[in-house]
Parts: sequence; C-alpha cells; structure tokens
Amino acid sequence: MHDLLLWNHATVTTCHSKTLDLAEQVGRADILVVGAGRAEMVKGEWVKEGAVVIDCGINHVPDSSKASGKRVVGDVHYPSAKKRAGYITPVPGGVGPMTVAMLMKNTVESAKRFLQAYTPGKWNIDYTKKKPQEPQPSDADISCSCQSKPIGQLAREVGLFSEEVEPYGTSRAKIRLDALKRMEKQPDGKYVVVTGITSTPLGEGKRTTALGLAQALGAHLNINAFACMQEPTPGSCFGARGIAVGGGYSQIIPLEEVCLRPFCKRDFKIYLIKWNVNIFQHIDPRSAFSLQVLFDLLVPLRRGQRSFSPAQLSRMKKLGIEKFDPLTFTGTEIRRFVRLDIDPDTATGDLFFLMGVCAVQDPGSLENEIMAILSLSSSVEEMQQRLAKIVVATSKSGDPITTEDLDVSGPLAMLLKGTLKPVLMQTVEGTPVRHNIQTLSNLLFPVFAVTESGHGADIGLEKFFNIKCRCSDLRPDVVVMVATVRTLKMHGGAPPVQAGLPLPKEYSQENLKQLERGCCHLKRQVENAQAFGLPVIVAVNKFSSDTHTELELVCGQARQAGAFEAVQCTNWSDGGAGALALAEAVQRAAKLPGQFRFLYDPQVRSATDKLRTVAQKMYGAKDIELSPKAKEKLALYTKQDFGNLPVCIAKTHLSLRNDPMSNFMLPITDIKANAGAGFLCCLTESVSFILHIYIYNIRTRYINTHILNLRSA
Repeated sequence: MHDLLLWNHATVTTCHSKTLDLAEQVGRADILVVGAGRAEMVKGEWVKEGAVVIDCGINHVPDSSKASGKRVVGDVHYPSAKKRAGYITPVPGGVGPMTVAMLMKNTVESAKRFLQAYTPGKWNIDYTKKKPQEPQPSDADISCSCQSKPIGQLAREVGLFSEEVEPYGTSRAKIRLDALKRMEKQPDGKYVVVTGITSTPLGEGKRTTALGLAQALGAHLNINAFACMQEPTPGSCFGARGIAVGGGYSQIIPLEEVCLRPFCKRDFKIYLIKWNVNIFQHIDPRSAFSLQVLFDLLVPLRRGQRSFSPAQLSRMKKLGIEKFDPLTFTGTEIRRFVRLDIDPDTATGDLFFLMGVCAVQDPGSLENEIMAILSLSSSVEEMQQRLAKIVVATSKSGDPITTEDLDVSGPLAMLLKGTLKPVLMQTVEGTPVRHNIQTLSNLLFPVFAVTESGHGADIGLEKFFNIKCRCSDLRPDVVVMVATVRTLKMHGGAPPVQAGLPLPKEYSQENLKQLERGCCHLKRQVENAQAFGLPVIVAVNKFSSDTHTELELVCGQARQAGAFEAVQCTNWSDGGAGALALAEAVQRAAKLPGQFRFLYDPQVRSATDKLRTVAQKMYGAKDIELSPKAKEKLALYTKQDFGNLPVCIAKTHLSLRNDPMSNFMLPITDIKANAGAGFLCCLTESVSFILHIYIYNIRTRYINTHILNLRSA
C-alpha cells in the first residue's frame, strides 16, 4: 500500500507501534492504513475527522458470547473510529482489497511493458542499408547477396504476435486473419496507390518504383511503411515482362521464393480445377436422374428423418417454398426444388457431351470471377458470401442459378480460405512487404501503405477506385504515376519495339520532338487520375540513356498538366535512396485534406450510363456502341437486379481506346454478370479469351484439363 500511494504522488509517513508521537502522526493522516498486528491499538479519538481508514489487522480477542470463545477484531478500535472516519473498512476487510489492488497494479504494468512494442507508434525495424555495386549485378545476384532477417524478427518489429504468423521457412510467413481483427480498431494510415501511363513492351517499372518508395519512407525517412504487392505467377518469370517482384535494389527477397514458389496462386489453380468439375458434376446428373432419386440424394433419409442444409433453405426461400419438413413436400414442390431447369444457352461455359463424357468449355470466366472475389474479400465469411452469389447459369424462367443453389460454395470457401492469408516478406533493405493474391484488402497498421493498381490509369486505376475502393471502404490519399522517357517516346511516334531485335536508336538518343508528343499522353493519364479528386505525383523512372534535358522536359510537362509534383527516380540502381524525392513529395501530398470521389454512383445510374461515363472520361471516347448480344444480356441482368453493380470494362491495355486505329466509338460486344465479385464485366472487340476445357468422365471419374490459348484473328 505504501508503494501504491507513492505511485499516485501521495506524501507517505511510515510509523510503527513504538513511535513516540504515534497518536499525533495518526491524527494528521487523510488516509490511514493500519497493519501493526495489535488488537484495537489505534483509538477512535486519534483519527482525523473524515479520514479514510483501511484496517488490515486480523486479531482474536476473548468473547464468551461466541461459540468459539473469541471474536475477530482489527488493529483499529472499530466502534469509536467509525464515528470520526469518512470511510472505514470492516473487519476483516482491509487486507483483501489492498492485496488485489497491488496484484492488479503489477498485472497492468506487466501488460504495459509487454504491449509497448505492439501499440500504434514507431516501429523499431532493423533496416539494411545496401550499398549499390558498379557495374550493377543482375537481379538474381543482388537477391543472393542479401542476407534477409529471420521472418519471426520482422513480424515482431511490425507489431505481430508470434501466434499471428505461420512461418514457412526462414524468409516468409503467412499472417493469420486474427491480426486484422485485433487491429481493426486502430486508425488507418496513409494509402498510396502507384499506377502508370499506358503500358508498352518496354515497361515503366511501377512495382520497382512502389517498392523503392516503401524503402525510402521506411529505411531512409524512418516512417512506418508497408509495401502491399500482388503475388506474381510463376509464368511471369519465363515471359518478356520480367519477374514482377521489382528489380535491382528495389525488389522482394529471396527472389526464388516469391517467383518460383508462390503460395496463393499455386493453391488457387489446383482448387479451381477441382471446383469447376465439382460444379458441373452437380449440373449434369440433375438433368438425367428422376425426381425422387435426386430428392433422396439431396435430402437423404437418416434415422427416419430428412433435414435441409442452410444452402437448401436459402434456395427454398428464393423459390417461395415456406416448408421446413422435407416429408411434407408435394410432387410439384419436389420438382421445383431439385430441377434447376437450366437454359443451356446461359450456362457459364458451354456444356456438351463428347463420347459419353460431360465436358465444360469455360472461357476463363469462373477463374476470373473467383480471383476477383479473393481480391475483394477480407474475411472467410465475406468470401463465402461472395462465392455463394456466383451465377453459373439462368433457368428457363429467367432466374439466376448460383453456386449456393448447387450447394458447392461452402466446400470451395473451405478450400480457398488459406489463400486469404497475406504472406509477409521483405525488400532488399528490410522493409516489410505484404504479399497476397489481392494488392490490398485492408490496412493492417497505421502506416504508409504503398500498393499498385496494374496497367495504366485508364484501366487499372479506374477499376481499383470504382470497384476495389468501393468494396473495401478505404480511400487512397495519393496517386503516384510512373512514366519513363522511353515509353513516352513510343507514345510520341518512335518506331515499335520488336522482341529479339536491337532497340531502335530513337530510344537511346535525345529526341525532344517525339518526347513532347508523347507527353500529351502523360497529360491525359494525369487528368484521368485527377478525376478521382486525389493529388497526383509523377515519378519519372530514370534510365542511363536519358538526358538531363529529356528528364526536365517530362517533369515540366507533368507539372503543367496539373501534377502535384514531378520527380526523377533511380530506385532501380540506388534502392530507397533513389526514391527519396518521391517519398518526400508523397509525405507532403498525404497531408492535404481528402477529396476522394468516385466516377459514378452505381445505385443511381443505369449500366449504360456507367459504361458511357467510363468510356468518355477515362478513354476519351465519343460514345459506346452495344452489340445486340450485349443489349440482350444487359436487359436480362437488369431484370435479375444486377443492373446496379459497378462496371468493369475488359479492353486492351495497350491503348486508351479499344483499338488504336478505331474512330473512337467504344464497342461493347458482350456482358457477363460477376454477381459474386459484385460487378458487370463488359467485353470489347479487342479482348481474346483463354479457353479452359474441363472434361469429366462420370464412370471413371478421370479429370483431364487442357488449356488452349485462342487469339482473335
């Protein structure tokens, strides 16, 4: 008790039973704590009027009126002290509260010390300052030369508990979704999205710039910074685009772990093949078996009783059947319940029979929608709800048939739940990286979260804002637009680049005329980003062939176009140090008051108006042109209450328009409702499908998957 009072800034005088002026000292106390071990030693007349008396003594005195022959008294004469004290503890009653108070104080202090490293605030990260080498080694050599810190140490540095991470080796770990729930009450940090101008075969280095920016914020400006990147596919390592994990001294390490052994997409592909077969093996028997056989399979009789699953109850609700006892179903109700009555022309993928085998021809639609669902889901519950809404076909009466009607959404959610867990890795300089199928579902910490939207501002950024941000309810603070002198020269009319041939001399020599023409494209993309009300910073990714005049021209044109700032970046060769100017500009822009706005309100405007808004404001089109098939689909989806969904236009990423040689009317050839993901996917003429054929043999249960890449002529 002495310590408790001192901790609360009280003046404490300690006395004992032999103190000469004990009565005088007791009379001065506002709070009197007695624990002398002598029965009724302190008299009532000693106590100050209104004092608080805590009697910790427990003594026994003779009392013939008690069965035991004695009674319990304290160290204070209770009857007389009660008349003067403002409060006095009963006897016994002083020791327990005091002991509990001391234990609580110790517990609270211990918890404070333990949680000190996990509270919002400054991280204590051990960054690695990598000194660039000349000449610069390859990306693989740089990755091999870096000694990454143990992943458990990095997790502790960013405030994660040991039970919230699942290590896979020493260089990466999955973050459990429980961490999101624990930190959901923390304030969001600053949200930075990196985009670019229209893509070319030369590349702009968006991901390299995003990682360099995160390194500059964290390792060089000592600000909490997290890079949130989409996990690459193994195929990107063997393509012309590169490894898709950054490059040079702004990359994720170890390179071979993230490129060749991805977590999420590897599992996703395996589960998708199984699930495609699972869906259509549910569809085929329903059209071949009798009503009673199907009913017995769907609602089996167990111990003389039948019961419906939650998914079946949901289907019955849609059908308007208000019965809960399967034994009371009439023949008509059984037929409505078990028969899907699929219109074969509306199935997601074409169903056909080949030599007695049920086959499904699916133009990537299920895979794309499930990938979108994973990108938009932040919990297993949300993912399952979205998976249950996937429309696989339409009945002959015009009603949508979903995966919930087939009772397959639950098993798929269980298969895919592991893919939602972000993968924790690090950059060359030790900045934490959050890797997942999606770029960002929500912010884990109050930090600068740097992510990238893919492709140009007209495609990737527009979808990121109108779909992703609308779903996550997170609002970005700053847009970083990456451009290069070489790419702008190509947009300005420089000769095309062909694989296997030397780069034309126009790209390695100063050519201000072509560059200035290409800056018109940069201006248009800056305007596209500004349409959402955010400050835009142009990051010019510098190459060794760029001249000072060319770089200054691009920065000047960007500022004239309305960019908040335009800076040069050398993060590929210098790491975070090469993006310091960019990081400082991002800091300044993030302090501006938020004015984020969407391009349209999906609940108010029709699907045609939303398509026209995107085509005109993002692509500069005069108008849209719907094909008869698209009009028919749009009318069907409007009838099915899908007309209020956002729109996702699938078009070429190589031009602001669907075709560089077109007359600027945007043709919409087809529309698909991705009800689970929550948007209408609208296809233009320039889109080519990747066709998947899943073959299911009912007798042998042998699955064979062929992938054909069909390209338009």
